[in-house]
Amino acid sequence: MFNYFRKELDWGGRKLVLETGKIARQADGAVLVSYGDSVVLCTAVGARSAKPGQDFFPLTVNYQEKAFAAGKIPGGFFKREGRPSENETLVSRLIDRPIRPLFPAGFRNEVQVVATVLSHDMENDPDIVAMIGCSAALTLSGIPFFGPVGAARVAYIDGQYVLNPTVAQTEASQLDLVLAGTREGVLMVESEARELSEDIMLGAVTFGHAQFQPVITAIIELAERAARDPWTLPEPSQTQKLLAARVDALARAGFSDAYQEKHKQARHEKLEAAKQHAVAALLAEGLEADKAKGLFKDLEADIVRNAILDTGIRIDGRDTRTVRPILAEVGVLPRSHGSALFTRGETQALCVATLGTAQDEQIVDALEGEYREHFMLHYNFPPYSVGETGRMGSPGRREIGHGKLAWRAVRPLLPGKDKFPYTLRVVSEITESNGSSSMATVCGSSLALMDAGVPLLRPVAGIAMGLIKEDRGFAVLSDILGDEDHLGDMDFKVAGSERGVTSLQMDIKITSITPEIMRVALDQAREGRLHILGEMAKALTGARDDVAVNAPRIHIINVPKEKIRDIIGTGGKVIREIVEQTGTKIDIEDDGTIKIAATEAEKAQAAIDWIRGIVAEPEVGVIYHGKVVKTAEFGAFVNFLGSRDGLVHISELTQGRVNKTSDVVNVGDAVRVKVLGFDDRGKVKLSMRVVDQTTGEDISDKVGPKGGRPERRDAAAE
Repeated sequence: MFNYFRKELDWGGRKLVLETGKIARQADGAVLVSYGDSVVLCTAVGARSAKPGQDFFPLTVNYQEKAFAAGKIPGGFFKREGRPSENETLVSRLIDRPIRPLFPAGFRNEVQVVATVLSHDMENDPDIVAMIGCSAALTLSGIPFFGPVGAARVAYIDGQYVLNPTVAQTEASQLDLVLAGTREGVLMVESEARELSEDIMLGAVTFGHAQFQPVITAIIELAERAARDPWTLPEPSQTQKLLAARVDALARAGFSDAYQEKHKQARHEKLEAAKQHAVAALLAEGLEADKAKGLFKDLEADIVRNAILDTGIRIDGRDTRTVRPILAEVGVLPRSHGSALFTRGETQALCVATLGTAQDEQIVDALEGEYREHFMLHYNFPPYSVGETGRMGSPGRREIGHGKLAWRAVRPLLPGKDKFPYTLRVVSEITESNGSSSMATVCGSSLALMDAGVPLLRPVAGIAMGLIKEDRGFAVLSDILGDEDHLGDMDFKVAGSERGVTSLQMDIKITSITPEIMRVALDQAREGRLHILGEMAKALTGARDDVAVNAPRIHIINVPKEKIRDIIGTGGKVIREIVEQTGTKIDIEDDGTIKIAATEAEKAQAAIDWIRGIVAEPEVGVIYHGKVVKTAEFGAFVNFLGSRDGLVHISELTQGRVNKTSDVVNVGDAVRVKVLGFDDRGKVKLSMRVVDQTTGEDISDKVGPKGGRPERRDAAAE
């Protein structure tokens, strides 16, 4: 009925299975990948021809998690999966980054890769499974693809590298590193670490690369049996060769002159002028100038790359190791809890930190289950930051990815919630950009958090490294410009403290790089990072002594667990009343921990006193403030100690005989009462008679017997 093929291997202590020919047979390539009980269906489909005038490679990668994979029904009104979650977006990027460089230069046919999570065993993260499956689907599809790609996750536990750790092992690890690559080398790295050394990070990459080689072998063996016939790529025509030669002749001099200009805007103006001159000449010669866009970029790359390799001098005049001038400022916004403006060359990030309570935590409905996140970092890249117009709306994949990279870099240095029980949000607004805005976000976020009084263990900084690699040699570039990123071979971002690396991200635009190049890049990045930390220290060396004046102060008290019900009240009535009347935010945990947040100390103390009053047990002989909540013929019921009620018998209301309770008190009156004792049912017996209602003084030794009349004076004796 169909040609079914299967390949399996033992990998990392579990069975990895690749199957094709049974599901999604109309796709160009389709592979069902299982690892443990996590199952992902990966498909690849390519258009047979490029759209007319297409001048870029339209590759789309969609990773999607189905709720049924975890035995769940989606939340929300529609009860179906909707827009991609942050995790789905991040995994889509993880898949895209290592496969994109492996398509032929000049290939413009649309390609769509889809990875669908069908089963999740809560132990094996489907992201690695999806990366392997998409690589296999492309390899089998016949679409021009210089793969396959292998992928793996690496943990570092008790001084040992662990391949493909379970979810529980990852939580206990000092490192969460995902990498992908070919037989020859590594193409992509994404990681979060707890201040690990460069040697440990490089060792993890080397370990992971060696460990996913059997997966590449398995994909090749499956392709030998099941791959479709490869597509035929057209050879460049004589017209295209002529066009390339004319572009070089017409634009090289102008481009070379433009790249002598150190300032970005002026440089781009000169480049555009040279380009327009060349286009006009091409049209006059009857050549198709609209097909020259890629040729112009190739010419730019040739000029910039060879100049760096020949002279060691870069576009803006720096050598390969120098970091651009840095200016770090804090406290730049008067009403924010913490703010920083970090400027490095022509890249600038305005970072703002806000402190909140547990009620402000982000609730994440993930495939693994719902959880709360108390640290959020959001990155925004408006078009004006590069002097352009453009659409502004919800964050795109790039913004989500850059924000997550900075989040990973900063998170390992945050204090524990037990020491600093705040919800933290940092927003990075990129106000200027010419390379490495994500690393500017790391630096600015670190400063903004410290400005807000968040006691980071140590400041964090980041730097982006570039690479120019030719047959005659290579050059690693510190703190790359935007043009060096576009025209170079590597974007290698390293963030961390003075003690070690907290995050590492690497993307390669060539087929791979060697461990030697990675070693040079890591060492050079450490040198740059320490320099940047020194510049940041000129603005702020550590967290401020206290949180901002307008930030909430969180006070923590503990109460017996059995008293939580009394504090909350029926239907939440009591806690709502406390919050409304004191103007505070209150979070109650199941273990009896209560967090009271307020911007004014008096409000917080009022809420604390109220809660302590509720949980306190009345003591005989002690005087309390109370409020009359009910009157009866035999006396008045008084609420004191929060929700505690007691009876003031009519004979204990005041001195002398009382005919009616309402002659002395009414509902709502504030009174002072003394605890006399408890009746045989445990009810509290109170007295107003023995308390001075003005001063609150105990006057039991100055009054007559209960219910007695005042002594009558003898006028004759006077």
